Parts: sequence; structure tokens; C-alpha cells
Amino acid sequence: MKAPKLSDEEFKQAWYELKSPQRVAEATGMALRNVYQRRKIIENRYNIILPVDDKRSNSFYIRDHLSRANMTLQDGIIMVASDCHYWPGEPSTAHQAFVKLCKKLKPALVVMNGDVFDGVTNSRHPKAHWENVKKPTVKEELEVVADRLDEIQKASTAARHVWTLGNHDQRYEAKLAQSVPEYEGIPGFSLKDHFPSWIHAMSLMVNDNLMIKHRTNKGGVHATWNNVLHSGSIHIVTGHLHRLQATIFSNYRGTFWGIDTGTLAEVDGEHMGYGEDNPKNHASGFAVLTLIDGELLYPEFCYVRDDVAFFRGKPV
Repeated sequence: MKAPKLSDEEFKQAWYELKSPQRVAEATGMALRNVYQRRKIIENRYNIILPVDDKRSNSFYIRDHLSRANMTLQDGIIMVASDCHYWPGEPSTAHQAFVKLCKKLKPALVVMNGDVFDGVTNSRHPKAHWENVKKPTVKEELEVVADRLDEIQKASTAARHVWTLGNHDQRYEAKLAQSVPEYEGIPGFSLKDHFPSWIHAMSLMVNDNLMIKHRTNKGGVHATWNNVLHSGSIHIVTGHLHRLQATIFSNYRGTFWGIDTGTLAEVDGEHMGYGEDNPKNHASGFAVLTLIDGELLYPEFCYVRDDVAFFRGKPV
């Protein structure tokens, strides 16, 4: 049934009573996206602010584990890491720095932006020679991913934890779906079954103006520029390319950022054997995003140089 059309006064009254996009959507029958849009229109039309009752994280909504999660966050920090490619062994310098900064910065949201699981034995890359590197089994990878994510969660207990799936993460289910499709739905055959305390989605939209997802169809050296150019006047945060950079883009609607969050792994780690020792435009590190009044400030990065992680000009 179509949601009833509310007048401006009716919408304002509902907002002042509920002070939450999610609760307004539930009470009025409006789509959550339409609530965000209507709020902006009314604020601009009457030069007012429709406040929320929680400055950190006042709503979270997700359709399903292979779709988009939506969140509102007025004031707070989002820490975004991607391309962890966790293998057994000592954690990377970037991972250790991520854990330390989680404890220090107390983020409202932690996003592992794809390729947390490597899936090396499920790799599409053929075995090229008699390698002397022992590749971890799927079981060993799942165990080390569990250990590393547990370290992050313990360091950020007040945060929401979201895992936006990457192409490597999807190898886990792709292999099973192709080989034994009759086992669909059995517990353990989906990656999310092993990590139930994380919210799994393909993408995360924050405040209807900040998209976080592992990759888009805009690749290459100018990916961050093309991402923000084609995303419709919003900020967009991606991984996949293992770069660590931000590209600014301004138009008549404002200033927006295309952000690549690098890799939480070592740039020359054993998981990079398929790269044939070619030069790589990769950087080990992660992004720290700060929101004030629902708007993204200048993006910050933690960057690893010579096995030392630096943030705001100081070693972590």
C-alpha cells in the first residue's frame, strides 16, 4: 500500500516526536531514503534543523547480506580498512596500527571494506610453478580471520562492525555454489555463518551521502576520480586497488571525495605471489573518516612506511 503523503507540518511533527529517520519511516510508512530526502528539503525550505536524539549512530537498516546497509551518523569517526588478505602468521604493521587507533579514537563505525578473506586455494590464478610458499587452507584462513577480527572488535566495543564483501570474500561461497549447489542454506556454507557478530553487506550508505563498498566498475589509475565523478554528488570509499589516496571533486552541489583505502596487508606479502614481482602502486594503511553534523571532513590516512605506521605525522 502506498504511504500517505504528509504535509510539511505533519512531517515536522512526526520528526520532533520521534527524532530518528528509521522511526519516522516506520511510523509513516515512508521509505527510509524518502525520509532523508524530505528532511533535507524541509530544513532548506524553512531554514531549520530537524535534530536527532543520538549524535553518534541513530539508525541502522539492512535489506539482506548481499545488498546495501544504510546508516545515519551525525558526529563520529568511521575507520575503514580493506584488502586485509589475512594469512596465518604475525599480523601486519597496518593491522596492529588499526587496532591501536581503534582503542584511541573510539570509532562509531568500523568497516572492513572487502577481501578480508583471501581464498588463496580457491584462487582464479593458476598454479604457475612449483612454489615454495605453503598456501593456507580454507580452514586456516577462517581461523586467522576470526582471530584478527576479534582483535578489532575488542578494541572498538562501542562501534558497529560492518564487513562489505569483496571479490576475494565471495570466492568462499562461489566455490561451494558451483561445486555443491544442493547444499545451499546449510549452516557454514556461507561466509557470514562464520562471523555472525559482523554485519555483512555488499555496500554501506551513510547519511545518504557517503557510499562505502569494495569496488566499482571504474578501475585504473584514475579510479577515485571516476568513482566520485559518476556517483551522483556523494562521497565514495572503495578498496580493491590497494592504493591509499583521496581525490577531491567539486560541482555546484558541493565538494565530494573519492577515497581508496589501501591494503591492511603487507604490499609484498606472500599473498602477492601472483603479481610476478612487478612494480605495484600499492600502499599499506587505512582511512580514518570524521563526520560532523553528518558531513565528511577532510579524509585522513594511516600510512605504513618502512614497517612503521604513521598517523597525523607521528608513529602509531
